[in-house]
Amino acid sequence: MAGELLSWESEKTRGERSVASGVWPPAGCRWRRSGVPHGSARMLEAPVRSNVRVRRDKQSKGGHAMAKPSILVTRRLPEKVQARIARDYAAEFNDDDHIFTSDELLRRCAGKDAVLPCHSEHFTAEVIDQLPDSVKIIANFSVGVDHVDLEAATRRGIVVTNTPDVLSDATAEIALLLTLGAARRASEGERLVRSGGWKDWSPSFMVGTQVTGKTVGIVGMGRVGQVAAQRFRGFDMQVRYHNRSRLDPAKEQGAVYHPDLDDLLGHCDVVSLHCPATADSRGMVNADRLARMKDGAILVNTARGALIDDDALLEALTSGKFAAAGLDVFNGEPGGDPRYRELENVFLLPHIGSATVDTRNAMGDRALDNLDSFFGGREPGDRVA
Repeated sequence: MAGELLSWESEKTRGERSVASGVWPPAGCRWRRSGVPHGSARMLEAPVRSNVRVRRDKQSKGGHAMAKPSILVTRRLPEKVQARIARDYAAEFNDDDHIFTSDELLRRCAGKDAVLPCHSEHFTAEVIDQLPDSVKIIANFSVGVDHVDLEAATRRGIVVTNTPDVLSDATAEIALLLTLGAARRASEGERLVRSGGWKDWSPSFMVGTQVTGKTVGIVGMGRVGQVAAQRFRGFDMQVRYHNRSRLDPAKEQGAVYHPDLDDLLGHCDVVSLHCPATADSRGMVNADRLARMKDGAILVNTARGALIDDDALLEALTSGKFAAAGLDVFNGEPGGDPRYRELENVFLLPHIGSATVDTRNAMGDRALDNLDSFFGGREPGDRVA
């Protein structure tokens, strides 16, 4: 049945789990809705073409095949995470970390029970419709799932998971970095020093915007938005926010709720985006909404580039309407719109919101916890489809 967890159960030992044997699937098995074994066999590397490795199981002492769930890992993950994958799964790794084309992705998925992708792989409806029937779960190494067509996955009965909670602190730190970098002209000043262009000092030299005591508007008061709000309060900033629903007072911590996004914008010196990219939110930061913001405002985006109309933001930055912007995410990654690179009043980062050792390890563990639950016959904790 579409969307239900399936597991292997022996005809011979119907009702019994085969966890003790470590076999995936057990000999003489068929699909039933019950627990799923998770093997613990030793692993052996097998040579394959190109720079993709496949790890397969050795045979048990009794000569019986010991097959673990087979997964495709689309990008090179932290060493600690890949070691856990190699221990617990029959995995195909992408050693040179190249981005798969759709055709290569589909080819590599042949015979796999699961895929562990990043946001760099696009599981469109067309791709999902062509996935082999063997693929039962897409366990994302990301909190955002806008790269996966969830409706198409649901139609195919493919479970989809993400990695929430673990990257909130790291992403909130980047939101603060972008805010300060944009406000205080950090990238412009850094280039002056490196290029040798810093020749003197004057009262008007490199004057930027002070954020202490100003008002910040959080668009999307979810996990990351709430942590970012706490960090902004460290600068004595008043916090206002827009969200699909109002938080309870304990979570608001004095923040002012605006049910209407348009009403929020005119109150804020800094607007920080923390909402997912959906059909409703794509392009939400458009010319009309930018016009509603204060003159000299700063826009910060650590969420998704698709939230912003680039033409409209570039006009606001070049016309003097905005003081600056801080961007970690873009339409058309990698690279984004090249026009941003020509502007001094844009602080740019290459989508590194979650790029800390602690966070990337935690994301990998979260993705693998979801896989362990699925193949153990349990509901994955972070299921989104």
